[in-house]
Amino acid sequence: MKRGRITAFLLAAALMGASAGAFAGCKEKESEPELNRYDVQFLDLFDTVTSMIGYVEDEETFRGFSQELYEELKTYHQLYDIYNDYEGINNLKTVNDKTINDKAGIEPVKVDQRIIDMLKEAVEMDKATNGYMNVAMGSVLSIWHKYRTEGSYDPDNAQLPPREELLAAAEHMDINQVIIDEEASTVFLPDPDMSLDVGSIAKGYATEMVCRKLKEDGLTKALVSVGGNVRAIGSKGDESLWKVGIQNPDLSSQTRYLHTVGLEDMSLVTSGSYQRFYTVDQKNYHHIIHPELLMPWDEYDSVSILCGDSGMADCLSTAVFNMEFEDGKALIEAMDQVEAMWIFKDGREEYSSGFKKFMEEE
Repeated sequence: MKRGRITAFLLAAALMGASAGAFAGCKEKESEPELNRYDVQFLDLFDTVTSMIGYVEDEETFRGFSQELYEELKTYHQLYDIYNDYEGINNLKTVNDKTINDKAGIEPVKVDQRIIDMLKEAVEMDKATNGYMNVAMGSVLSIWHKYRTEGSYDPDNAQLPPREELLAAAEHMDINQVIIDEEASTVFLPDPDMSLDVGSIAKGYATEMVCRKLKEDGLTKALVSVGGNVRAIGSKGDESLWKVGIQNPDLSSQTRYLHTVGLEDMSLVTSGSYQRFYTVDQKNYHHIIHPELLMPWDEYDSVSILCGDSGMADCLSTAVFNMEFEDGKALIEAMDQVEAMWIFKDGREEYSSGFKKFMEEE
């Protein structure tokens, strides 16, 4: 067995620390190469922290996969960005701007196939969740984003969005009006006041697509986390499961993780009220907006989803977070190889029928 150590390196302008750990375990066959553990982290994509742990033969191989991870995620980040323009790229901001600026409704926007594929999945997940995962809620979510941002910068004057403003915006979130033309590679929003917000799918979908490509290109043992959207590629170097913690929503507690789950070729995604919020009149208002109430719903502290597809897990964590427990559990139980865990506001925990089989002994 061998042990290795590599130094920090720069990756596409992101400072990333990479290190090699102990060999994962001797192989039964001498012809099989020894694997070493490496890890890397970067900070400038999807407004969050991305990390990867991988078991590969050497530093050069890991560096190549790290570069690929960064470049692929960067592309998805730019394509799915609704706030920033990028030279030579028609992204979701371009789609929204074509709808809300002076050229409203004049022409569809030609986009990359990766936007079309993601939006098609979003439409399917909207149907599967009976409208609880709606990427056409941009008109409402942008209002909450404005008030949440202003309230975070100036807590003493934080306010809630006026109900009348939210109700007016809700008239423009019919996902059936999003026109996707695959043959022409275009997206069109005929309603000039409609806009897309893919926060409920973008990170998970991008994570899934990039991990699939990394696996196709030869990375067979890795754990990727994009802002907590966790995707396991295979198992660890010693063939054991990846161990991933489910965060305690009570950030004041000394117990950081409530449970640990074991993953192999699986995803874990959690939506929680503790992640992003602002305070108005001593009450916290989180960022997950209920599509019918047009407000944050306070039934749960978090909902965690386990399944093979990180994009689906991302969608379901948002949708189920906004559903009554009985409805959410029925949805999960009707799906193959999908499990869920609910943490209620009073600390009570509930599970789908197969969730506990993934939990490590505590």
